[in-house]
Amino acid sequence: MIRTLRVTAFILTGMVSMGLWLAGPFLLKADAAPRPELVEYDFTLSFAGDINLDDSQAVMQYFHAQGDDLEKVIDPAYIRLMQSADLMWINNEFTYSTRGSALPGKAYTFRADPENVELLKQMGVDLVGLANNHVYDYGKDALLDTLTTLEEAGIPYGGAGRDLEEASAPVYRKVGDKTIAYVAASRAEKNKMTPQATETSPGILRCYDNTLFLEKIREARENADFVIALVHWGTEYSTQLEEVQLTTGREYIDAGADAVIGAHSHCLQGMEYYKGKPIVYSLGNFWFNGKTLDTMVVSLRFYGYNHSAYTRLTVYPGVQSHCVTTLATDPEEKKRIWDLLEDISVNVYINSGGVVYPR
Repeated sequence: MIRTLRVTAFILTGMVSMGLWLAGPFLLKADAAPRPELVEYDFTLSFAGDINLDDSQAVMQYFHAQGDDLEKVIDPAYIRLMQSADLMWINNEFTYSTRGSALPGKAYTFRADPENVELLKQMGVDLVGLANNHVYDYGKDALLDTLTTLEEAGIPYGGAGRDLEEASAPVYRKVGDKTIAYVAASRAEKNKMTPQATETSPGILRCYDNTLFLEKIREARENADFVIALVHWGTEYSTQLEEVQLTTGREYIDAGADAVIGAHSHCLQGMEYYKGKPIVYSLGNFWFNGKTLDTMVVSLRFYGYNHSAYTRLTVYPGVQSHCVTTLATDPEEKKRIWDLLEDISVNVYINSGGVVYPR
């Protein structure tokens, strides 16, 4: 039985070089494959950033020009990776509807044909995040259409709802005999145009004031084996973290989250290990516009056996460019993106396989 160890920073650095680190009450060895006869649980949760299925926008126009062939705009290797996850989450950065009018005074508004929800299934998406600054772009009716569209497609959503109870509710999913909870909220807008839901009106869960979000993370902790906090935050097109991201991200871990996954900035932001648990500050764009930007899919593998718990975070880097998202395969290209992530992160090291360790 592996005992909890108290180590100095010097010893911990040496342990990282051997693939070991401390997380929670367990000494973890991230790359060790458990012997099959001892496996008690083993599953992977994957995450990708912003997508935009609005037919008036560049990515969908290019998609239609390619004969509506998803594999011509998203690398088939990425699609296979997404489909292989036990649960695949993506940020749904638009509304599904044919109703409503664009919010006056809003610079960018996105509305997709409800039929486009089928693309999520082709990507292997199992659930989506709606706590963002575009799900209310066309008002209340369009938001309600979005909820109905996803429900009819059999795709759970988190972070928005017909009332505050629904918008703030953790989304529970089962993998084997383990329960995973996803809790989502947004603090992305400087000019707050996307309303928080109330007891009688639809909207999102906002976390400018963390009180309710923290309460829901604690609730999820009591009802699930693993908790993922999903946050829409940060400054667009900036790798510089806001101080509030650093402070509140750690609060979410303290409240019971096993990982924090962020979005909104449209570019990659750094990562951090806090109390042995990962915070991914922003996934960036996945397939959102025509800009050339680095992207990634991140996978969290949770597994445990023989009274030991294991976690492994892996980054699969790529590039969104000219409305096509491609998984990086060239070793130098992968290293370039991993090096960038290390440079903008708080305290991580990424090995040659994309596995992320605390530094």
